[in-house]
Amino acid sequence: MADIIQLLPDHVANQIAAGEVVQRPASVVKELLENAIDAKATSITLVIKDAGKTLVQVTDNGVGMSVTDARLSFERHATSKIKSAEDLFNLHTKGFRGEALASIAAIAHVELKTKTEDAEIGTHLTIEGSKVISQDPAVVPKGTTISVKNLFYNIPARRNFLKSNPVETRHIIDEFHRVALAHPSVAFQMLHNGSDVFNLPSSNSRQRIVNIFGSKTNEKLVPVHEETEILKIEGFVLKPEFGKKSRGEQFFFVNDRFIKSPYLHHAVASAYEGLMKNDIHPGYFLFLEVEPHSIDINIHPTKTEIKFDNEHSIYAMLRATVKHSLGQFNIAPVLDFERDKGFDTPYEYSKKSPTAPSIEVDRDFNPFKEKPKQGNISFPFKRDPSIGSGQGSSWESLYVGLKDETAKISSLDDIEFESEEVTGSLFENSEAETGQITFQLQNKYVVSPLKSGMMIVHQNLAHQRILYEELLKNITVKEAVSQQLLFPLQLHFSKPDVEIIEKIREQLEHTGFIFSELKDETIEISGIPVLILESHVVNLLNQLVQDIKEEVPDSGFSQNDMLAKSMAASMAIRTGVSLNREEREHLINQLFACKEPTVSPTNKPVFITLDANDIDKKFM
Repeated sequence: MADIIQLLPDHVANQIAAGEVVQRPASVVKELLENAIDAKATSITLVIKDAGKTLVQVTDNGVGMSVTDARLSFERHATSKIKSAEDLFNLHTKGFRGEALASIAAIAHVELKTKTEDAEIGTHLTIEGSKVISQDPAVVPKGTTISVKNLFYNIPARRNFLKSNPVETRHIIDEFHRVALAHPSVAFQMLHNGSDVFNLPSSNSRQRIVNIFGSKTNEKLVPVHEETEILKIEGFVLKPEFGKKSRGEQFFFVNDRFIKSPYLHHAVASAYEGLMKNDIHPGYFLFLEVEPHSIDINIHPTKTEIKFDNEHSIYAMLRATVKHSLGQFNIAPVLDFERDKGFDTPYEYSKKSPTAPSIEVDRDFNPFKEKPKQGNISFPFKRDPSIGSGQGSSWESLYVGLKDETAKISSLDDIEFESEEVTGSLFENSEAETGQITFQLQNKYVVSPLKSGMMIVHQNLAHQRILYEELLKNITVKEAVSQQLLFPLQLHFSKPDVEIIEKIREQLEHTGFIFSELKDETIEISGIPVLILESHVVNLLNQLVQDIKEEVPDSGFSQNDMLAKSMAASMAIRTGVSLNREEREHLINQLFACKEPTVSPTNKPVFITLDANDIDKKFM
């Protein structure tokens, strides 16, 4: 039998390795930004075009590379971070495997410009598909600039799997956030298609969070701090009232490296127990420091998952620390029956120095000098002088005229009694006279009889279907009605969120919104749809932005459809809301006036029917 096992060529092996390391343009951004951090850069600029498909460029002012290092950096398993296997358990850098640049160079056109501080001239290197095209000396500033162009140009199948530009841009921004939050002392700038997306100066952790997620984030943060022998915890958690239904703004960093850990997330969520609903998720920015030898980073190609030696202790410490912070800042209720709140120092006086009170004494005052005279007492009503004058018969004047009134009642037939009619109805507010009898079950379902049995309608899903079709019609036909607000609403969002709302502004205006101003982090609304309350606008827009981040549909009907679905879900009647007879009947009538009354916008059944045979079987 002939030999069938053979070694793969280097360029094929590099392409296979690239499939593990480089999944999308965001993966390139992550590797290049981490290399810039390892190069001790204090200023990093990220430039992307067409969501990274055309260009990803990272410029830093780090230590740079020599001519030899520049060439070796694109070889597989060539690295300056480790020298032996033991170094894998004592890592202080982001990268260490030496696969990133080799994998990127195998599937893209790469251009490298670099120079060290001591060198008089730098190096300009061009690589296409793992092949070095040119290597020339060049006049470049200190640091490194890497440009990755035409990603997956030689693997069209992988390029076809990339999502739309808004989706890929969202992933790039997520990776940018993770690196920028972990290194607040480094200045970052991000440009997309020539426009400035982020410009983050060197700052501390709190300022970096505020600069990324908006100025209003500052009032949401609760500081967290704890230091033990095996773990140091720093960072912030968000107050319970700012929790979200989606898992956004949740960041764990271990030794300045972003990680994903459902186990640690459960520790934080359990600290909020009793403060938030089950379907609401807390936000947090937590930085954990442990000994490098106590964790294993090299268990996943993307290095976003790590393994702890003593994860049970870390879980307990993290949970206790977050719970303590919530209680320390009076976010969580504290029971102390021996503490008198009357002795608490008001917050505005806590930093003031005490002052001696001044006492003034009237030394001429003598209470026995003269007797005070009793003034005349005036009454606001007319007083009968005979009352209280000591005459025993004066009390009879209170009942004058009552004998005449009782004399008018000659018999019991003249007396009218108020009676409550006793009916045999099982349910209150019987609607038998209207021809349609409906009632509500557990404030969740509307039950209505049919000729063959009964129909049970899910009130939330039914209202979603009604609103969905109405909103979709308003967006496409542009016939929505708005209600003007006496005082415009001023809402604060992060800059990327405002950009998302700006993109769908036209569709929102067709549903009834009127935007008087949209700028960096502020949105001013002067009119809202008649179907929603003013207090629900913030939650609706937050949920809408989150849905767009998760799905990010292309323009056209798919975007309008997603917009109508998200708004209908936010505006629909909630489970637990009591409906009166008119509301129940109106809900059912509107439901069966829809084009698709049987399913909700998310393809869930809206109602079920039970015929008499099904009910008879229950009594057999």
